[in-house]
Amino acid sequence: MRREKFDKINIVPFIDIVLVLLVIVLATASFIEKTGIDIDLPTASSKSKVDPKNIAIVIDAKGSYFYDDKPLTLDELRENITSLDPTKDNITVTTDKASSFESFVAIIDILKAKNFEKISILTKRD
Repeated sequence: MRREKFDKINIVPFIDIVLVLLVIVLATASFIEKTGIDIDLPTASSKSKVDPKNIAIVIDAKGSYFYDDKPLTLDELRENITSLDPTKDNITVTTDKASSFESFVAIIDILKAKNFEKISILTKRD
């Protein structure tokens, strides 16, 4: 009995397996949603990354205030901000584009009165 020399590898089954895994990954990735407060961000042309250790202040379309995903009134928010260190803590202000400008100015006024140095305003890219 004569044996043939083994010099070729059949990669078709490997390609099939890779394609099946790719389909599974793409199918499950479409079901991942961002959870949190539903806001529609305004756009800006500048691009910078936000430090994940920031303290988030969010104003939704109705004008409600959120401090790290907890709903608060403006006075409660003022009390929470006074306990922070203005030189070390980073504050990220996120507002819905449908919210009133007065709500945004109230937050910035509180932060400037407490002499915060690191304030970021979160927008979405064009």
